Amino acid sequence: MVFADPPYFLSNGGTTCKAGRRAKVDKGAWDVSAGVEHDHDFHRKWLGECRRLLRKDGTIWVSGTHHVIYSVGYAMQCLGFRILNDVVWEKPNPPPNLSCRYFTHSTEILLWAARDRSSKHYFDYAAMRAENGGKQMKTVWRMPAPGKSEKRHGKHPTQKPLRLLERILKAACPEGGDVLDPFNGSGTTDVAALRAGARYVGVDLDPAFLDLTVARLEDEDADLFTPRKGRRKRHLGVAAAGR
Repeated sequence: MVFADPPYFLSNGGTTCKAGRRAKVDKGAWDVSAGVEHDHDFHRKWLGECRRLLRKDGTIWVSGTHHVIYSVGYAMQCLGFRILNDVVWEKPNPPPNLSCRYFTHSTEILLWAARDRSSKHYFDYAAMRAENGGKQMKTVWRMPAPGKSEKRHGKHPTQKPLRLLERILKAACPEGGDVLDPFNGSGTTDVAALRAGARYVGVDLDPAFLDLTVARLEDEDADLFTPRKGRRKRHLGVAAAGR
């Protein structure tokens, strides 16, 4: 299984509201758009590599806002993926819209897709139904953004809530499965994979965020990186080349 939280290309000099104060939205050079065509080509390339690495019956989850998700979805279809669901992550307390010229942005989209049309993808229907009080789980998931407890080892500007990744892995990754996150960030996918008993590979440009990931993992399991006879090696973080 792949979970990917690619750049949303929002670092355009704008502002948002954080803790009641105006704050810049710029996250870094990696989040600056180089134009619609260049951005779409970027999505096609990394999605193509993920598809190459996926097993025949593997699936991929990609998060995004309207700034990128339509490009991602189109690229997926062109590459041969079969889109299974579009899940809406609804944030109960989003930042207000400072311009008062648009609706408040309160959602992100998660596209879930199988490698191709012949894939027999894994889905733990029973677990999702049980988590939803015995009813079929719908595609709108209301969850708060990460709180202070999830950021005690450091912050990432686009960090996802652990609860979100835990649900995704429970639904789409069997125990002992393999998980790839090509945009590792703060390692939330890694922590969720550790808790789910899955093997994990994370890739990130910034070594500082890989260090943050290690700190979070060691908080989960202090002996995780200590060699031990008979211990199964499950987690690996690697720095990647630029896009």
